[in-house]
Amino acid sequence: MSHANSILVLGAGELGMSMLRSLTRRAMPASGISIAALLRPSTIDSRDPTKQKDIAELRSLGIELVAGDLAAQSEESLAAVFGRFHTVISCTGFVGGSGVQRKLARAALKAGVQRYFPWQFGVDYDVIGRGSPQDLFDEQLDVRDLLRAQDQTEWVIVSTGMFTSFLFEPSFGVVDLNRKTVNALGSWENGVTVTTADDIGALTTEIVFAEPRIVNQIVYLAGDTVTYRQLADTVDGLLDLNVRRTEWNVPDLKRELADDPDNSIKKYRAVFAEGKGVAWDKSQTFNAQRGMAACGLEDWMRANLLANESVALPEVGRR
Repeated sequence: MSHANSILVLGAGELGMSMLRSLTRRAMPASGISIAALLRPSTIDSRDPTKQKDIAELRSLGIELVAGDLAAQSEESLAAVFGRFHTVISCTGFVGGSGVQRKLARAALKAGVQRYFPWQFGVDYDVIGRGSPQDLFDEQLDVRDLLRAQDQTEWVIVSTGMFTSFLFEPSFGVVDLNRKTVNALGSWENGVTVTTADDIGALTTEIVFAEPRIVNQIVYLAGDTVTYRQLADTVDGLLDLNVRRTEWNVPDLKRELADDPDNSIKKYRAVFAEGKGVAWDKSQTFNAQRGMAACGLEDWMRANLLANESVALPEVGRR
């Protein structure tokens, strides 16, 4: 039987660590709430300094470390672990590959957990629909079907858009600071919703503890929603640049993907270029409607590009 006030977070990557920190801060005044993190044994015992630092932090926060391997363990084995907890929050990302998200959802249902937050911290998969360029998105719809088809486990899906930092990820190629270029996916008027990992952790924590209780709903968050034109203008204005602007159209991106069908970055580019289910009105989000502050695009750039310009922009020249 699960403890009524027990929460298990799956994974301790960028989002998992943010979630665990936020849950611990929020749970402290409420006595009896316990927080645990499920991590691979190799992570718990790692000699890597970065991982050791994270493990030490989790232990200092009083978080229970549960050894497990989401990709390798069977559904039944995971259900036995999940069954100890009232709420399970998945912060795994897509690292485990195809089939893992379905397995986790089935394990949560089999375990009879009271509340499940699946890994859906991204786009609006219902709007995107099946058969998109990113094949892993179909599995996200399978997870939604599984959860909607039952009434024993409460579920909450948190839609956040893209992680803000990913817009500036060199491999993604949208903002290429070294080449002083911004590449619009699909159209300059296409929008994209972005939220930082820290805000996702903090706002999801508020959703977990919200009263009245949030049950069987999709909840939308947004740090910001911008068009690619607004993105390029912001890069120009804040970084004092005059970026080259290139539009990457959908047919070309799909041709590139057809030539390299296993390239996950090219899958994401094509999906975002189609412009469906990847942006929503910030004023309609959970955080905006409750008056909760969230880091916008300019805020993120000031903190991560301007504040650390010598590190972040080694080759960017001024105009």
